[in-house]
Amino acid sequence: MNYRTLGKTGWAISEIGLGTWQVGGGWGSAFNPKVAEEIIHAAFDKGVNFVDTADVYDAGLSEAAVGEAVRQRSEKIYVATKCGRRIQPHINETYTAEKLRRHVEDSLRNTGLNRLDLIQLHCPPTAVYGRDEIFHLFEKMKSEGKIAAMGVSVEKVEEAKLAMEYDIVSSVQVIFNMFRQKPAEELLSLAAAKNVGLIIRVPLASGLLTGKITEDTTFSKDDHRYFNREGKAFDKGETFAGVPLEAAFPAIDELREVFKGDGALAAVALRWILMFEQVSVVIPGASRLSQLEANVEAGKLPPITDSQMKKVKEVYDTYIRAQVHDLW
Repeated sequence: MNYRTLGKTGWAISEIGLGTWQVGGGWGSAFNPKVAEEIIHAAFDKGVNFVDTADVYDAGLSEAAVGEAVRQRSEKIYVATKCGRRIQPHINETYTAEKLRRHVEDSLRNTGLNRLDLIQLHCPPTAVYGRDEIFHLFEKMKSEGKIAAMGVSVEKVEEAKLAMEYDIVSSVQVIFNMFRQKPAEELLSLAAAKNVGLIIRVPLASGLLTGKITEDTTFSKDDHRYFNREGKAFDKGETFAGVPLEAAFPAIDELREVFKGDGALAAVALRWILMFEQVSVVIPGASRLSQLEANVEAGKLPPITDSQMKKVKEVYDTYIRAQVHDLW
């Protein structure tokens, strides 16, 4: 496992982390604590020392599984969780420091930890990034010893720029993959200049970049890839990275040609993200041990060639850019 620095925290974290949105079940299936325990411990055994969760993942069960596993280990594991999505309606007017404080306290109880390593605002409305009192709350909670660092999880590049104006912000979590390349234009270099760590989520575009989803693939009605394609439950950019399937499939065919003979497309897609040195960690999820193992192995692949990097950009420009670039 290779390790990178998470911005101004100075923490050395594994470049492949573990996202826990689907740990212990998978989208559309019930949470299974035994599966969660197996996957989380297997990740730690393989050198993963950064795990990302949220209070809304399985109504706190994900946080509890992460916290229990961490407490059983002797090595340092960095736990990142998120708060704010429980605020309903999810609008600027309903966001308050008091609610967020209660949610952080809930996460401490869920995990059983004395301090949260990293607490992140969970994709708040854009206007929240301009409210000083929200960010001052986390400065106070840091001084109280309840959190070690604070970050933001954003939907839009412009939101990341706003958040990075606050000194308390140590990290930005953002969607970045072969189908969502806008962050490479400016955000990556800006984050490096401000010493802000970059946590990359949705690296496989909700499974599209595994190459295993086809026109005939069906999803459970409880799976966001079924019910959220148009953003009915939350930002549609979280589902398939916002890419319409009719645009994705020809792009995937092209990517298969670019990387013919180089192994599974999913592994190459993760390795592509790691080609950007400003990235601190990529956090693919896993609902099976085999997925976890494949994710970790991706970090061991040789560098992608300059020619292949150029061709990935061409595929994006040809098939995907017009669908997503200006939205996020």
